[in-house]
Amino acid sequence: MERVEASTSDAGASPVPMNAVWRTIRDYVLWSYDRGTIQYDVMVTLILIFVFFSPYFLNFKDKPVEHIPVSAGVSINSDGQGGLIYQIEGNAISGQGDGEVRAELLKIIEPISGEVNITKVEPMRDRSGRILTYKVWVQKE
Repeated sequence: MERVEASTSDAGASPVPMNAVWRTIRDYVLWSYDRGTIQYDVMVTLILIFVFFSPYFLNFKDKPVEHIPVSAGVSINSDGQGGLIYQIEGNAISGQGDGEVRAELLKIIEPISGEVNITKVEPMRDRSGRILTYKVWVQKE
């Protein structure tokens, strides 16, 4: 009497069941391998690769602001709405147009506060029309 066996698996299928694959992934995520095992070494290596090479490919926006010493008199007050009001001496600004004035104001403010957006600029003038100070409202980025 000849015996025939029926197989339910494909001939080309992998011999590793999916439960073992998910268990391996779970063990990596939960960090359940002991120190000194190959799996532990693989996890540490992947972390080190991420730490050392990710700044070349990802922009974390954590560049330091260039600190230029400010010789202008600057006073800072809160506007009561989460922003700041800077009062900067008028003789520190030499620009004539609005864009030039804002750029020079940013050069003075950013070394103090980091990256900010200027929301409003108000020149304070004396009776002859000469600018004494600039009041500058800013919001942190």
